[in-house]
Amino acid sequence: MENEPLERFAYAAFPPEGAAPRGIVVHFMGLGSQWQAREGDGPHGLEREGAAAAAAAGAVFVVPYLDPWNWMNAGAVAETDRIVALAKARAGLPADAPVVSTGGSMGGLCALVWPRYTRHRVAAVAANCPVCDLPFHYTERPDLPRTLRAAFAAEPDFEAALRSRSPLHLAPDLPDVPYAVFHGTADRLVDKAAHSDKFVAAMRALGRRVEYVEVPGRGHCDLDEAAIGRLRSFVLAALRD
Repeated sequence: MENEPLERFAYAAFPPEGAAPRGIVVHFMGLGSQWQAREGDGPHGLEREGAAAAAAAGAVFVVPYLDPWNWMNAGAVAETDRIVALAKARAGLPADAPVVSTGGSMGGLCALVWPRYTRHRVAAVAANCPVCDLPFHYTERPDLPRTLRAAFAAEPDFEAALRSRSPLHLAPDLPDVPYAVFHGTADRLVDKAAHSDKFVAAMRALGRRVEYVEVPGRGHCDLDEAAIGRLRSFVLAALRD
């Protein structure tokens, strides 16, 4: 079924006609957000603005429509790989064209974890207020356990499954590419100290290239204009390199 239309499985924004695409930007949605993205219409707000900016700069911007509680489980990895392959084929890009992985909250976790398991070449990663310690996150809010149990119900070892999708625990196995992590200091849904602070420290201890943008006074995934500009510049620069 590889000839099915891409739009059945993802929102995609392509560069203007006649422009040569540089690569793919994959943006992963947060927990439950896929329910809010209407089929054929896709994301709204800053995600839609980011798609337009990326397409204007020569990138194909793709938002996979995944299980809203996927937590980048094995099915989400496989489906994202398939969607990216469809987008590359549509754009006439080679199989090894660069991909930038992005997202916020659960989508930030997906942006960090997908490069560990994908068959595509990831050139850089940008994550906004990402969940980085998944075993801890299971205990962080009362609404989370049911989503994680749903994502990993088929796994024989639930604790091992959480660690296998936890950026902090995966740090030594993540690809050696540039990373940009953004986190608001007033985030009350994904605690900055428990997640991004620890992940960035672990990655830097491993000698990885990590830019850390701490956004004063901002809440969950609520970047200010300067941080939004830095995120977009980072993503587009990765496709030019």
